[in-house]
Amino acid sequence: MRTKNIHRIFFVITILAMLVTACAPKETAQPTSASTAPTAAPPAKEVPPVAEPIKLSMICRCVVGGTNANTANWILDYVIPEFEAEMKAQGKDVTVELVQFGGSDEELKARYALDLKAGSGNDLMAFDGFWTPEFAEGGLIKPLETIVGASYADWEGWSHISSGVQQLLSYQGQHYGVPTGTDARVIWYRKDLFEQAGIPTDWQPKSWDDILATARTIKEKLPGVTPLQLNAGTAMGEATTMQGWYMAFLGTGNNVYDFATNKFPVSGQAFLDTLNFYKTIYVDEGLGDARTQLLTDGRDRSFLSFRDGTTAMLVEGDWFWRSVIAPGGSAGMDQRNDLVNWAMMPAMTPGKGINGQDYVTVSGGTGFILNPNTKYTAESWGLMTLMYSKDSLDYFQTLQPGIKSRDDVAIPNDPILTAMAKTMLPLTTTRPSDPAYSENISPALQLMTERVVSGEMTPEQALEAFTTAMTAAIGADKVEEAK
Repeated sequence: MRTKNIHRIFFVITILAMLVTACAPKETAQPTSASTAPTAAPPAKEVPPVAEPIKLSMICRCVVGGTNANTANWILDYVIPEFEAEMKAQGKDVTVELVQFGGSDEELKARYALDLKAGSGNDLMAFDGFWTPEFAEGGLIKPLETIVGASYADWEGWSHISSGVQQLLSYQGQHYGVPTGTDARVIWYRKDLFEQAGIPTDWQPKSWDDILATARTIKEKLPGVTPLQLNAGTAMGEATTMQGWYMAFLGTGNNVYDFATNKFPVSGQAFLDTLNFYKTIYVDEGLGDARTQLLTDGRDRSFLSFRDGTTAMLVEGDWFWRSVIAPGGSAGMDQRNDLVNWAMMPAMTPGKGINGQDYVTVSGGTGFILNPNTKYTAESWGLMTLMYSKDSLDYFQTLQPGIKSRDDVAIPNDPILTAMAKTMLPLTTTRPSDPAYSENISPALQLMTERVVSGEMTPEQALEAFTTAMTAAIGADKVEEAK
């Protein structure tokens, strides 16, 4: 029994010793030679974080197969694919949606107001320059510098867009967006009629007197031909202001709106000079057809008269060339390229035009702005700058030729419009982005010209009536005397 107990005790002691050894701390292993050392595991590769998907949206009054279809096609076929590919190359997952709006301009404007007030809306928004001051004053939109930062001015496109065209989407000296395209106004004339009257067909007047002298020659040499048409009267609406009053008044060194003082000139000698120019054409010498200016369809009649060779000179925009008298247009001319030429509108005298210019013109247009509520400022600005790159606008020209905002974008197969863009856009100005212009000033300017052209009032009487009405309508603090 004792022997068995001894064996049992020895067994227990052995088990306990084994347990103590297993629990005891191990000694630090001695370094081994390079030949016997185990190979170290390579460091794990860093996996780049997956970029957060970004979704942008842009909206315009454009519908594939409907309103402004070419604009929609341009954005869908070129702008969006190119931008998404560019973002992918930068490691960004960006998609862009085009919201196609088919309603009216006023309906789109109302939508913008509601969206922006709610702090929402699309990242890029097609915008009319006339809306800019109203939305800016209401705090609904912000300058590009505020949204993007000072670096916005480094975009290469600004150097290819004249200051006058930039004004289309500017307010109080600040850029709110980028214009898509614009237009310009010149004197269109019939080369065949000039040749018949013994006038050089590469005609370029240097003053109002030169225009009148040419008109007098045509009246003398070509009975039955109206020498000159300069829009006037209320029947032609804004066409009177843009193609008529602006084109003459700018030649006195004044603008319809003083961008330096934010006031409207409503009196002064420049007004009388312009009104007397109208009076000479329509009342004193019969160089223009006054009756046409007063008819509701007078503008269309003037187009047909030009087409038929019974009007020699017509002050109009480039739309007249690329649409009205283009083959198939409302007053289409199959021999347009052979029979029609254009000249710059001169100042009253050389150097007397706005900004000291020898020649003047005025432009209109629209573009896109950035929504100040966008969550993706850098990407939204990147989309806008790609949209207005040379390559992008070149593509747009293949869909809808016209004068685009950039001076390095040619108009395909149309040397006339290409030359106009390069020559006239550096000289241009724009209508003011002030509600008082469309509500008060422009209609009153139309009425003032009508009163003179019809013989109802003298220039002095018409100006006095205009000054009184505008001072009362928009306030003495918003009007001034012309320079």
